[in-house]
Amino acid sequence: MDVEKPGQRYEPLVVRALETLWGKSRERAGGRTHLLLAHLLDTAAVAELLWDGFLACSTRSSLDGIAGGPGRGRRLFAWLCGVHDCGKATPVHQRLWPEGAEAVRRVGLTWVETAAVAGVKRQKRWRHDWAGGLMARELLAEAGWDAEQLDWVWPLIAGHHGAFPSLRDVQEPGPAKGQLRGRGAWRQVQRAVLDVFTHEVGFEALGGVEPVGVPSRALQLQLSGLVVMADWIASDERFFVGLDDLRLVSLDASRERAASAWKALGLRGGWGALGVPGPEAFRDRFGYVPRPSQAMVIDVVRRMGGPGIVVVEAPMGEGKTEAAQAAAEVLAARFGADGVFVGMPTQATSDPMFTRTRQWVEAIDERFASRVVLLHGKRAFNREWKALLENAGEHADEMFCGVDEFGLDDDPYGIEPEVRGVPERQAPAEWFLGAKRGLLAPFVVGTVDQLLYAATRTRHVMLRMAGLAGKVVVLDEVHACDVYMSQFLCEALRWLGQAGVPLIVLSATLAPAQRQALVEAYLAGAASREELRVEVPAPPGYPSATAAWLWATGEPRFHVDAVGSWRADLNVAVHVIPEAVPGGRCSRLERERLQGAADARVADLLATELADGGTALVIRNTVARAQSLYEELRGRFGSQEVRLLHARFTVARRADLTEESLRLLGPRTPRPRSGRLILVATQLAEQSFDVDADLLVTDLAPVDLLLQRVGRLHRHEDTWRPDRLRAPRVFVTGFEPREGREPAFVFASEKIYGRHLLLRTAAVLPDAGGTWSVPSDVPALVETVYGADIALLPEAWREAGEAARREQEDRDRARAEVARQYLLTPHGEHERRTLAGLHYGGSAAGSDESCLQAAVRDGDESVEVVLVVREGDDAAFRTLAGRALSVNGDVAPDVLDEVLGSVVRLPAKFTEAAATLRPLPGWHGHPWLRRSRALVLSSSGRTALGDFTVSYDDEFGLRQV
Repeated sequence: MDVEKPGQRYEPLVVRALETLWGKSRERAGGRTHLLLAHLLDTAAVAELLWDGFLACSTRSSLDGIAGGPGRGRRLFAWLCGVHDCGKATPVHQRLWPEGAEAVRRVGLTWVETAAVAGVKRQKRWRHDWAGGLMARELLAEAGWDAEQLDWVWPLIAGHHGAFPSLRDVQEPGPAKGQLRGRGAWRQVQRAVLDVFTHEVGFEALGGVEPVGVPSRALQLQLSGLVVMADWIASDERFFVGLDDLRLVSLDASRERAASAWKALGLRGGWGALGVPGPEAFRDRFGYVPRPSQAMVIDVVRRMGGPGIVVVEAPMGEGKTEAAQAAAEVLAARFGADGVFVGMPTQATSDPMFTRTRQWVEAIDERFASRVVLLHGKRAFNREWKALLENAGEHADEMFCGVDEFGLDDDPYGIEPEVRGVPERQAPAEWFLGAKRGLLAPFVVGTVDQLLYAATRTRHVMLRMAGLAGKVVVLDEVHACDVYMSQFLCEALRWLGQAGVPLIVLSATLAPAQRQALVEAYLAGAASREELRVEVPAPPGYPSATAAWLWATGEPRFHVDAVGSWRADLNVAVHVIPEAVPGGRCSRLERERLQGAADARVADLLATELADGGTALVIRNTVARAQSLYEELRGRFGSQEVRLLHARFTVARRADLTEESLRLLGPRTPRPRSGRLILVATQLAEQSFDVDADLLVTDLAPVDLLLQRVGRLHRHEDTWRPDRLRAPRVFVTGFEPREGREPAFVFASEKIYGRHLLLRTAAVLPDAGGTWSVPSDVPALVETVYGADIALLPEAWREAGEAARREQEDRDRARAEVARQYLLTPHGEHERRTLAGLHYGGSAAGSDESCLQAAVRDGDESVEVVLVVREGDDAAFRTLAGRALSVNGDVAPDVLDEVLGSVVRLPAKFTEAAATLRPLPGWHGHPWLRRSRALVLSSSGRTALGDFTVSYDDEFGLRQV
């Protein structure tokens, strides 16, 4: 590299400094010092490849507009990514590696170490990222940049380690007296670093880099995530070995290294430039002609005047998934999206959607199936995902080693330095599998939590937004988000709206107030407004599709349509099975007696109804109730005819049981003409669980969830049923009707759902022998229960109903207020123009999966444990299946999957007792087990946990005894 520009000669000290300033130490750059300018150009070269082979068309178009026109965005993007580490041209960074510091001092750049130490002690966070933000802001201002351009660019530099400081934060600490930022010749050197880098990237001078437009805050957040992505790739010492000779440093040389890294890592985008699919596309993708509701959804998205939100409301089994996939393809083609994120309510519902999404994108182009990532904490136990890992290829055993040094306290893998070399299993799109990077993959299926995390004030939140922007986002079963989760959902929708991300929301049972809130949040974001009150049109029927977007003038536009269902209504007979509910002062013995009587009554019912064979689904609201009923039914019918499914099995056992349930009761499953099958489950079977039952027994739940459960009844056509079960019936239990007053509810149900909605749901249950027409009655039932009309309740219930309403409103307000503590943007700041100070007060939650989940789901805190077995204090540990470990618990490679599959989540009431649990001694050096708590069982499967005794077996799962 020739650092001398035409008409510009640097003083010898400046030239020597450019030849010496280090970006990566020898220890982190393959054994040779990596010059700072080399790392900046490496990152810019990676950014060029991101532009050419990864960014969505919509993102490139937006950046072209910011840069001043078509074709100009690429160079600006490369500059923004490369300039991120300019702050390393300061004593705050150069002093950290003794060998590099000595070399810098020898060329004549000095600092007063005592003042530097005093500054660091005063403000430990003040390091090269904050120094770079301050430095760039000053030097770009000197180059003539307008203030509005400075204001959005400097936070990208200051925030590239995961959190955005305010302008006040980035000021150098007073006690440093300028010795961290650098004084004297340091200022000339810093200016030269920016000038030389800028010229090498292709600009004549810093002034020529200045954009002509200001990106939205959402685009800024996306850009920040892409800067981090480029930096992390360019920091991989496997491909970017140190360069300590400035004569060998150039953008062309960096391009060669970047191309090698890109090819080796297998980084690829998604669809690219899709053509708008024609009428035949639906049949080509799914093998059948679209149903009326599916054709309606496709037509609605074709009519949209811009990227927006589409709310699809349709019955269970209507084909909403295929409609959303077809609509996503149209939206991606029309608005330049490069991939899709599908968010499901639970891990269990994400797994089958992973399979369906792979089949869909493979039908578009067979190359895409291998690029789909499953994103949730238990994906290792999904068989299809495991097969992808095993077929990952030569790079699957390698691992991205390190990102940055000296002041970076969060590794992208979450692995501490002493185990940094341990390989992680990888899938074909290997780079995307590290912590915080999953959403960057082109096609992603995961829990809705992954979207909610993008609305939290956490470190590296920009990576999540970078992963969502440029995609079409599909959210299924969105009604499952309660008032707490809805705070994060609406915050996320604001950012998606501002980013112009097309969004498809699916629900069978969406309350009108939820529809209104979702559309308003998205449009407020699109308009960059704190509040945007709009009147969302009510759908004229069911199934329906409601589309909303902003017109070019900034005014909201809507298109709403509805058609009839493709299936005739099911007239579902609804019966009540009263259950005696114990009072608050009942003894444990009395409670157990009443529970036994309730279980026996359900067993008697099933014995009668299934006398000629058939299938029944029983849904209990708690694991304990499901286990208790299973024990009763097993005694009546035998274990061959009864299955149990809940969340307190180990992850491996739960995956097997889920797969078995779907196999036995799923679509196109031949049913024997004799025999019976009873599946006892918890809410796992409530949504996105494609099973068909002849008969349903369910605990009372809010009406939308109750209707979701009814959706498992007579779900599949052409399924053989005994004569007695050919008419669909649901039996509702879990509460006690009382003469002249409101009903009493099982305590656990009331704790989960609250009295307010349970009372209103009980009020809409038909009288004996009455029916619900499904799906025709669904919208009216949901609207009635979630409405405010007190007249819904019988006169004798109204006083209790009013008290329950007030209690629920107070609870909702309190939960919403708690959620707001973690939101990315506080109320009143949605119209801010830049990212400065986005992490107000620091990060609100930890960045690991468990901390994030605790932040976005307002459940009682609980912990996961790994179950192992030990005969005595001196014996070796064993797995649940009896495989030997060692006296220290060391895990051989061929036993690892079995140990990891033995994870189970404890009930919240055991959390305090579980605080004393620790990893086994042999796990401390293991990358996956070193933080895992071991729960050691005796050979009988029991152990003491604080004041409790718990047991585990593969039939009942974990339970208190």
